[in-house]
Amino acid sequence: MIEKILDDFNLDALVITDAYNMRHVSGFRGGEGALYISRGQRVLITDSRYTEQAAKESDFTVIEEKREHLREQILKECIEKEGKAGEFHMGYEDESLLCSQFDKMKEALPVDVWTPLKDRIDALRCIKTEEELAYLAKAEEIGDRAFAKLLPLLKPGMTELEAAAELEYLMKKEGAEDLGFNTIVASGLNSSMPHAIPGEKKLEAGDFITFDFGCKYKGYCSDMTRTVVLGKASEKQKEIYGVVLKAQLAALDALKAGVSGSSVDKVARDIITEAGYGDCFGHGLGHSVGLFIHENPRLSPSDDTILQAGMIETVEPGIYVPGFGGVRIEDMVIVTEEGHINLAHSPKELIEIPV
Repeated sequence: MIEKILDDFNLDALVITDAYNMRHVSGFRGGEGALYISRGQRVLITDSRYTEQAAKESDFTVIEEKREHLREQILKECIEKEGKAGEFHMGYEDESLLCSQFDKMKEALPVDVWTPLKDRIDALRCIKTEEELAYLAKAEEIGDRAFAKLLPLLKPGMTELEAAAELEYLMKKEGAEDLGFNTIVASGLNSSMPHAIPGEKKLEAGDFITFDFGCKYKGYCSDMTRTVVLGKASEKQKEIYGVVLKAQLAALDALKAGVSGSSVDKVARDIITEAGYGDCFGHGLGHSVGLFIHENPRLSPSDDTILQAGMIETVEPGIYVPGFGGVRIEDMVIVTEEGHINLAHSPKELIEIPV
């Protein structure tokens, strides 16, 4: 696939600096360094903290960068080794490379034409391999088990921070190597903020509590959201929850290879709008997940990408009512030709936690 990018952009070489793309292309998990790839060379540049690790994880030629042999000098030597007469064309990741890093390379390297690759390297990660799907499923399974063990621990007086800490501990205990992202625990009025930060607020009877959480397994992320009620739910809470659940189930039914992300988003958005809560659903329906928690393609009004089998998507409609609270329900699924495989198995009916 890298060779096709070289051909499509008429490149002599390309440089990859995004940590997730480095991992995907080379196998190296350290995240610090750069890859130089041409038709004749595959070089991994990193510092002494990672050279031993890089040699174990990657089949690239590993070259150590240090004060007396900086990255730009190593890249220059790679270019000179090509022995090319005439203009040298280099591709780079313009959507992730820092301007300061690009300026250093531009000044130091004998490159005549710099070609921005936009999201072309990222796109290599869109369709997951069987191995990647297995890692993603395992990460989601860890989240399922941790959430089930958390529910009996919830009680009035516990703070959002304490609930988040318990959930994170349980994911680690179940085999997570890291968090996929910062855990969201939003209770009561805070649940109307989609990405609320857990704080000192104490859980109270009657609260909506939204948990948005994920972990990493072998470098791959999980992502799941569940909203519960501490104690008995009010009729208004049941109504809002029911609309979100209906929207999510309908979107899942519409999800399959060959449809666009925007069309799946519309299915859920129309249901929420018809129920009178259209202004309370401001974010997209979902996103892909992999080595990074938010990948492309998206399920959103602005993404017309045609979904393909082997892609991962989250399906996470929500309703957020300022001054009242909010609900989000999120599953992570594999797109198939016929529909989808849901990797999340935690219950989706409204859970009322006894107090």
